[in-house]
Amino acid sequence: MSKAPDIKAAADTALQDIRANYEFIKEQIAEAMDKAGRKDKVRIMAVTKTVATDKINYAESLGIDLLGENRVQEFLGKYENYSENSEIHFIGGLQNNKVKYIIDKVRMIHSVDSIKLAEEINRRALSKNITMDILLEVNIGNELSKGGFTDIELSEAAKTIAELRNVRIRGLMTIPPPLEGEYYFPRMQELYENLRNGENALNGMDTLSMGMSGDYAAAVKYGSNIVRIGSGLFGYRNYTI
Repeated sequence: MSKAPDIKAAADTALQDIRANYEFIKEQIAEAMDKAGRKDKVRIMAVTKTVATDKINYAESLGIDLLGENRVQEFLGKYENYSENSEIHFIGGLQNNKVKYIIDKVRMIHSVDSIKLAEEINRRALSKNITMDILLEVNIGNELSKGGFTDIELSEAAKTIAELRNVRIRGLMTIPPPLEGEYYFPRMQELYENLRNGENALNGMDTLSMGMSGDYAAAVKYGSNIVRIGSGLFGYRNYTI
């Protein structure tokens, strides 16, 4: 196992640092998968909030083909500069009135935190004659500061949303309370497997998105197949931006 690279401030991160970070992330994921006895695939999502397009393009050149966008306005200003081979997912909080701006520009929306939002996505997808893949956001820690379905609400909400014709539930997403991922990830894995293989299983469930720069290895241990890496790849951001 390689030594963990020093993560710099984003402004000080050079292209060679991004390469070193990426190689380390891949090694960490491979080790976590080996320990968990997993033989499937974990996708590394490059979270691109506040990241310059030249650095994003370089990450794409290394083999990263999945980008995560947090902010509608920033995304609209950058997406034409991305590789045509890259798959773009929207992962940030999404207001109903912003859905129309991204509905035909992203492959999946991770942050579906209410039935009302799912209905708006369905309406906008219908107007474009497409079906939008979505993940249901789970507020696994029942935090008042976060949106999302509680573990108790999830099953009924999923059943209602699954009836919409122009959205397709592909799985679940969560951001657990800080430093508590190892505690909450097993419960997320259980919720995911229940929806995927339980008595009222949903067709097409194949995605469990959890784990970020600080806890992605633990998330992989508990079945995550998309990990969202921002600072661990591009360096620490100035979150006041």
